[in-house]
Amino acid sequence: MQHRVIVLGAGYSGAIAAGRLAKRLHREDVAITLVNSEPDFVERIRMHQLAAGQDLKPRPYSEMFAGTGVEVRIANVTGVDVDGKTVTVTGPKGAAQLAYDTLVYALGSGWNSQGVPGTAEHAYEIAGRPGALRLRERLARLGAGERVVVVGGGLTGLEAATEIAESRPDLDVALAADGALGDWLSPKGRAHLWKVFGKLGITVYEHAAVTRVDADRVATADGRDIPAAVTVWTTGFAVHPIAKATALKVTGTGQIVVDGMMRSVSHPDVYAVGDAALAMGAGDKPLRMSCASGGPMAWQAADAIAAGLTGGKLPNAPLRYFNQCISLGRKEGLIQYVTADDRARRAALTGRVAAVYKELVCKGAAWYVANPTFGLPVRRRRVTPDRAAKASAARASA
Repeated sequence: MQHRVIVLGAGYSGAIAAGRLAKRLHREDVAITLVNSEPDFVERIRMHQLAAGQDLKPRPYSEMFAGTGVEVRIANVTGVDVDGKTVTVTGPKGAAQLAYDTLVYALGSGWNSQGVPGTAEHAYEIAGRPGALRLRERLARLGAGERVVVVGGGLTGLEAATEIAESRPDLDVALAADGALGDWLSPKGRAHLWKVFGKLGITVYEHAAVTRVDADRVATADGRDIPAAVTVWTTGFAVHPIAKATALKVTGTGQIVVDGMMRSVSHPDVYAVGDAALAMGAGDKPLRMSCASGGPMAWQAADAIAAGLTGGKLPNAPLRYFNQCISLGRKEGLIQYVTADDRARRAALTGRVAAVYKELVCKGAAWYVANPTFGLPVRRRRVTPDRAAKASAARASA
């Protein structure tokens, strides 16, 4: 009997995990099913570009996984029973229940309103394609001089504000940040950020924690009212809620607690990768929600699953950081070099060269999803008989 592996979610982490498993394991021994709500891969790190009116290259899963042995199932995940080892999905043909021997949970995250009143009713978000397209349509209807306020001074906020300001110089773009602009960057990085914001005419409101969003303005904790024809909310991400409804051990925010192999500490037949998981990196610090974290996590999980089934050596992927890559429109960029635990170093790359660097990173991330072993030939290993027998016995007793 084939060992059944189900991967939930086909973002960067889930797609890499599924593809890498297919490269590592013999097709006769495993059945790999990848469940995702959309038929095309979404380059999430380009959603600010999509919102600003740029068109992205279609990347259908039917082409990406053609000939790999991975079955792609387009459906929404509506439930996970980690004790019964089943997943409930709803697709074009209705609801279905899928049984698994190993589960890779990669449902990721969406936008986080932070509980601020008015965000759901009045704010726009770019955490996914539907939100980015909704914002794109709204921006297209804005007239010259109307104001767009981006709330959030993190990477997503910086990229959204600069992309919109560059593509629509007729608009009045502003950014409201809880702290100082780029306060986590090196002095060189902060100086370049201010230079680009000044060149693009972006107004910056520092130490402006937004406490309410209205249809035509946002209110801050220090009593300011900032006019806004459109408010773009980029204050972090919230994980998919399904994990929190299961018996899995999760954090207060719903992330699945995993060990160094990305294996659930409460249910060893479940692995979690990407934003859905709380994994520890260098300096025993939690990995941040990002594409930079998700790729190595998926690599670690896929190789750990393959090693467990074939008796191979457990992997040791480097769960560390090297830089933070920030696009500041199409012509400017900022590459902030960081320590292994994500603290800014003095060195930073800026300007046009940094913009090219960031573009190569984005292209490389998409390429790696389709080439999870870096395009190198990999020997598919057979599941060892004793491990297959254990999986069959566990299945029969379930």
